Amino acid sequence: MSKTYNLTSSPLVFTPGMVRWGVNGYRFPKDRKAIRKVFVEGYNLPDDHADALLSGKVPHVVNDENGVVSFTVPA
Repeated sequence: MSKTYNLTSSPLVFTPGMVRWGVNGYRFPKDRKAIRKVFVEGYNLPDDHADALLSGKVPHVVNDENGVVSFTVPA
């Protein structure tokens, strides 16, 4: 069974920008642990699902107008 996430923005954080920052920074192995922690704690994602998003293992869809990023992790 797959799990779909819809990461929504808040008045403080614009999620599409946060995901762009995370994906870009995740390219650097020394930064991965800290960036993953932001998504695990900030968006309540399991470690492996945060890794799947940030590493590009699963595609994500960005809706800038509503400030939502959606992705599905296969089971």
